[in-house]
Amino acid sequence: MDFSKFEDQLGIFFKNKGLLQMAFTHRSYINENRKGTFEHNERLEFLGDAVLELICTHFLFNKYPDKTEGDLTSYRSALVNAITLSEVASKLGMNEFLLLSKGETKDTGRARQYILANTMEAFIGALFLDQGYDVTEVFIKKYILSLIDGIVANKAWLDAKSFFQEKAQEIDGITPSYTVLKETGPDHDKHFTMVVSIGREQVATGDGKSKQDAEQAAAAAGLKAKGWL
Repeated sequence: MDFSKFEDQLGIFFKNKGLLQMAFTHRSYINENRKGTFEHNERLEFLGDAVLELICTHFLFNKYPDKTEGDLTSYRSALVNAITLSEVASKLGMNEFLLLSKGETKDTGRARQYILANTMEAFIGALFLDQGYDVTEVFIKKYILSLIDGIVANKAWLDAKSFFQEKAQEIDGITPSYTVLKETGPDHDKHFTMVVSIGREQVATGDGKSKQDAEQAAAAAGLKAKGWL
């Protein structure tokens, strides 16, 4: 895979091209290409998640000196959740460069959203290793932290599950329910897909690494679907 187009678009040129390729390599690709020398991106994802959280936390701490810990935590969650990260990844064209198995390539739904979010974290991890903290901070500020004003203005930082329940009870007089649609992965790396329903109406689905995260994602998608934001 030639990543030069992606590097040109960002204006960031990796010294170690192997790190960049690793960031885009999904575990499923390795399983189908065992003779290759590729490594999948899960270790980079682990690192990138921590780097992203630190830079976001530092930024929010300075930007909102009068906000409580709870508000800052909610703001950060809205910035680093799978929905936001996958949308940023899509806008940057990361989808074109994913190294996936043939089966994963065909799936363009929720599973792809989850893969894109993980790839974004892996890319941040690779960028941190290759270019250092300052370049990584500039990238995160430009493409992720720049979204915070819109998130705050649209109240997208609110606890989605609580807000969805409040609106459902107010408008429909019904408390929403959550059901597991799918559970995949080994015990140490579970992935859940949940559906939120109002009565018999299945409003939206969401994905996460825990049932709680998936419920929050489903509620956030439900708020958009209902036009309640």
